Amino acid sequence: MAELTYLEAGRLAVLEAMRADPDVWALGEDLGRGGVFGQYRGLTEIFGPDRIVDTPISEACIMGAAVGAAMMGTRPIVEMRFSDFALCAVDELVNQAAKARFMFGGQTRVPMVARQPIGMWRSSAAQHSQSLEGWYTHIPGLVVMTPSTPTDNFLLLRAAIGADDPVVYMEHKNLWSLKQDVDTASATQVDPINEIGKASVIRDGRDITIVTWSAMVYEALKAADLCQASGVQIEVIDLRTLWPWDVETVLTSVKKTGRLLIVHEAVQVGGFGAEIAATVAEKAFADLKAPIKRLGAPRILIGYAPPLENQVKIMAKRDIAPLALSLMES
Repeated sequence: MAELTYLEAGRLAVLEAMRADPDVWALGEDLGRGGVFGQYRGLTEIFGPDRIVDTPISEACIMGAAVGAAMMGTRPIVEMRFSDFALCAVDELVNQAAKARFMFGGQTRVPMVARQPIGMWRSSAAQHSQSLEGWYTHIPGLVVMTPSTPTDNFLLLRAAIGADDPVVYMEHKNLWSLKQDVDTASATQVDPINEIGKASVIRDGRDITIVTWSAMVYEALKAADLCQASGVQIEVIDLRTLWPWDVETVLTSVKKTGRLLIVHEAVQVGGFGAEIAATVAEKAFADLKAPIKRLGAPRILIGYAPPLENQVKIMAKRDIAPLALSLMES
C-alpha cells in the first residue's frame, strides 16, 4: 500500500507498462522535461529519448505518428497536454484511429492511448478548461475513460495501455494532487481489461441515484452528505468508463431508489448525461418515481475571472443538493 497522488498513480501505471512491454512508448510536447504537469517526470532518464519522445508543437503530427506506429504493432501513449488541444488532431483520432480496424477488415488494430486532461483548473479560461468527453462517446471505435481516483488512474490507465483499440483517456486537471492509499500489489493482480466498462457504487443509498464521473464524483459525495442531514439517502455511482458504460449497475440502482440525477461538469446540452437519461427512460421507466433530472454546465464559455468561472461550475451546495432534494418532492 502506497500513498499516491492521482498524477503519481498515472505515472506509475506508465512506468510499469513500459517496463513490462518494450513496445509501449510515449510521445508528446515537453515529455523530456516531465510533461506539462509532471506526469512523465524521470521517465526519460529510465527509458531514454527513443521511448519518451519529445515532439514538435503539432497535435496532428503527434497523433498521426502514433496512429501509424500503433498500426505497425507498437503501443503508443499520446500526450495531448489539454483536451482542448486534441481538437487539432481530431481527424487523425476520429477518422483514422477509430476506423482503421473496421476499414481494414480486422487486419490491423490501433492499440493507442490518447491522454487528454480535462476540466476547469485555476482560471485556465475558455480554451484550456473544457470537458469534451461526450464528443468521443459518439464515435464508434473509441473507448472513453474518465478516472476519478488515484487507484482508478492506476487501474484504468493500465487497462487503456493494454487495450487493442484506441482509448481516449481523460484525466481531470483538478485531481492531479488528490492523494489516496493505492494497493498497487493487489491492483497488478487484477486483469485490467476487466475494468473497462465497470462502474463503481461509491456510496449506498435508498432514495436517489446520482450517476457521475471524474471530478464531479466529489461534488456528488458532498451533496450526499448535505442531503443526509435532511434524511435523504443518496446512492452515488462513478461510471469510470463512459464507453462502454455500465448500464446494468445504473439500472439496478434506479430500480432500488426510483429516482435518478445525472451530474457532469461538461455542458449539459448534448452531454453524455442525455444518453444515460434516455437509456434509463427506455429500460426502467416503470421503476421511476419521479422524472429523471440532469445537471451540467450552462452552454456558455468559461471565463478566466474566478467569479465568472464559478457561474459555470457545478457545486454541491448550490446546485446538486437542492436539485436532489426537489426530486423527493416529485
